[in-house]
Amino acid sequence: MDFKKTNAPTNTVTRDLVDFVKDTNNIYESVAIMGKRANQISAEMKDELKSKLEEFSSTTDNLEEMFENREQIEISRYYERLPKPTLIAAQEFEEGKIYFRNPAKEKENL
Repeated sequence: MDFKKTNAPTNTVTRDLVDFVKDTNNIYESVAIMGKRANQISAEMKDELKSKLEEFSSTTDNLEEMFENREQIEISRYYERLPKPTLIAAQEFEEGKIYFRNPAKEKENL
C-alpha cells in the first residue's frame, strides 16, 4: 500500500458510525480491524523513514553537521505532514480496501 498517494484527510473528520458497522455489524470489531491496519501502516512508515534517515547517519556527530543537514530535515517534515496511520486505516475501511475475516464466525456458519 502506498500511503503517500492516499486521499485520507490530514486532520480529524467527523464520521458516521453506521459507515463503520456496515461490513461487520459490530462497531468494536470494526475498530479492532482499523486498529490492526493502523499498526501495519505505522510500521511501514517507520521502516521507510528509518531507511531514508540511515543514509545521513555518520559515526561521528559534529554540532555543525546537525545544523547543515537540510535534506534530513526536509524528509522528516514530509513524513510529519502525511496523514496519521489511523486516518489512513479509517479511509481504507470505509472504501472497502481492507481484507479481514473472523474465524469464529466462519465456524458458526458451517
